[in-house]
Amino acid sequence: MNYLPPRSVGKLRKMSNAFDQVLIKLQYWLPTQLISHFVGALGRCRTAAIKNALIRSFVWLYNIDTAEAQHPVPAGYPDFNAFFTRELKPGSRPVDDSPSGVASPADGTVTQIGRMAGQQLIQAKHLTYTLPQLFGGDEVWSQQLSGGAYTTIYLAPNNYHRVHAPLDAELREMVYVPGRLLSVNARTAAEVPSLFAGNERLICHFDGPLGPFSIVMVGAMNVGSISTAWAGQVMPHAPRETFRRSYPGSEAPVRLNKGEYLGHFCLGSTVILISGPDQLAWHEEVRPGSSVRMGQRIGQLTADSAA
Repeated sequence: MNYLPPRSVGKLRKMSNAFDQVLIKLQYWLPTQLISHFVGALGRCRTAAIKNALIRSFVWLYNIDTAEAQHPVPAGYPDFNAFFTRELKPGSRPVDDSPSGVASPADGTVTQIGRMAGQQLIQAKHLTYTLPQLFGGDEVWSQQLSGGAYTTIYLAPNNYHRVHAPLDAELREMVYVPGRLLSVNARTAAEVPSLFAGNERLICHFDGPLGPFSIVMVGAMNVGSISTAWAGQVMPHAPRETFRRSYPGSEAPVRLNKGEYLGHFCLGSTVILISGPDQLAWHEEVRPGSSVRMGQRIGQLTADSAA
């Protein structure tokens, strides 16, 4: 059997770590906003030969299950973005129908899951960030959710990219916070402090069956846009400054049933679900590294809070 001696393994690991550091630092120098704008423009190209080539290449590269798609691939989609944010055939993602079940808001990989220590969340090993940082300095919502449960789900390019309500909910506030567009993959998350709290993001605060919870959609490099069911495309936003919109306020009430479409990414990123304290308990089999599918039960409303 062929194997590498320990010294060689150590050298390879050091080389790999050094290469990772170069890639991460390179992101700070790249014009990520311009790159994302270009990717978004390419994704909107409706020239049949170009958009079909993009879709076919993407399907081949990421082994996409086109049988789930609502429309024929590639002919049924006017551009690459429409394919990437595609709806699925009915029944492709059964939604947990138990009254106390908490459904996964998205397909993806769980990178963190647990309960906050006060207002502190874990980003990766040895790296943490806080709710006020994530919420753009909002102390009111930070206090309401302090000590609650949270999970972070990374959406890779091959995942279904629509985000859905994990619980019955009524929208209270939508907040856009400008920021960087660094990659949010595991390699970058393990090295860049406050990555999610520094990237561009859209924060949606809700009232649920047992109190407040929030969904944070984190932008990343090559994310062309983020859209919601009630406001359409929200990111990119001009001017690039924080804005808040209260609901109902001057807007009509926005109510979502569990499993109902909430929003989507144009290209992959991260969703963070945060509940208020004593609202829910995560299922033990859902842990960092678990693959989840939208609608899958990942937690349970707690007996104490339901009483």
